Amino acid sequence: MRIALAIFALAAGLCINAFADETWQAALGRMPLGAETKELSRTNCIPLMLNAFQSNSVVKALVFMPGAADEFVFLRRANATLTNANPSLLDAVTALTNQTYIRADFRPPFLLLYTTEDELDPIAVVKSKSTAAKLQARTVPDRLVLCDSNWDDSRKAVARKVSISVLPVSNAVSSWHFWPNNFVACGVTQWELLEALALSGKTTFTLHWLTVDYELDKRSGPVENLKSFPGH
Repeated sequence: MRIALAIFALAAGLCINAFADETWQAALGRMPLGAETKELSRTNCIPLMLNAFQSNSVVKALVFMPGAADEFVFLRRANATLTNANPSLLDAVTALTNQTYIRADFRPPFLLLYTTEDELDPIAVVKSKSTAAKLQARTVPDRLVLCDSNWDDSRKAVARKVSISVLPVSNAVSSWHFWPNNFVACGVTQWELLEALALSGKTTFTLHWLTVDYELDKRSGPVENLKSFPGH
């Protein structure tokens, strides 16, 4: 009996270690995109990829930053072909980075899809260290998907998941120029959820004792205008 328990414990430990050492590529490779998907276009790419994302121990959020979203929505020049019969979410990321101006960067726990227009480091001003510590210690238990979500809808969705008030309020003039939010999060902390909201909406935030206040991030990189896409 003791030998059997020892073997079980060893096997469980090896399994845990295997997942602990897993790469983000391996995690996304286990997430099916949809057998009928042959092309990623402005009409299907963002919702398809966000909905394909699944809970895992490595990547906690998939974020389309404004530059990446604009390649589909505003510039309308992003299009990628999938060749696998049963493509995964990893196949989709690889296709985008090889065939469009979109790039990928894993900044634990986020996988960021971005272009040269985007700033990858969120600006967060902490006025209350005690509140920041609480947010960093509290996990959001549910999966949250925001797809082409305007500020008013995003604010309401995030406010239900965090233990502070989210500003600016609905219909505020200061939010009119925020980018629509495109991200999926699962297993993030409340603090990380606030960061994902900022990264996907081109905003910065200031954390107070009872509120978090978002403002437009005025940093901006150049719009990429290459003769050929990366990888070609």
